[in-house]
Amino acid sequence: MTTVPFAQFFLNSLIVTTVGSTVKVILAILTAYALVFVRFPFKNVIFVVILVALMVPPQVSILPNYILIAGIGGKNTLWGIILPGLGTAFGTFLLRQHFKTLPGSILEAAEIDGAGHWRRLWQVVVPVSLPSIATVALVTVVSEWNDYIWPLIITDRPETMTLPVGLTLLQNSEGNGAGWGILMAGAVLVIIPILLVFAALQRYIVAGLTQGSVTG
Repeated sequence: MTTVPFAQFFLNSLIVTTVGSTVKVILAILTAYALVFVRFPFKNVIFVVILVALMVPPQVSILPNYILIAGIGGKNTLWGIILPGLGTAFGTFLLRQHFKTLPGSILEAAEIDGAGHWRRLWQVVVPVSLPSIATVALVTVVSEWNDYIWPLIITDRPETMTLPVGLTLLQNSEGNGAGWGILMAGAVLVIIPILLVFAALQRYIVAGLTQGSVTG
């Protein structure tokens, strides 16, 4: 705590994880709903593009993202860390597959009652899809909290570093790998919060990933 500003690292990670995960989950819900329940041209083509995005390594986009974010003044800012990763192909894919298993009679009944797409989404689809949404949220939170490469590249000031990058700064400050005890203590501080979240919500992973896999 006295060697590097660990409290600032923790606050930065908390902001990045909370904002990034919230926006990602909301965008995944909206996109998946549109791909299943809204009629528009080239819907299947868009879904194929999303599947292709799942196959592309994230390292491929690092250089274009850096040029873009640095060009608009996002270097050494928290929004510069958050912005490039707001889309989640995994979350969209998982929620789309689950939404397709929902009985059409529920949506038809809501439509007859006069509910538009917005009400059907938040009052019908989301409540019955909570396990799948919780799975997407949990995976997103873990990936955001543990993200290392992009925050390392876009930040070089301690006041905007996240916890994983802060460990690198801690290691460098100890010099020549001499402070392994301090480094391991820092690693524990990074792991504990996300471990608690995972332990509390991990049951949703199995429920969310298998929901809709058995029909009849």
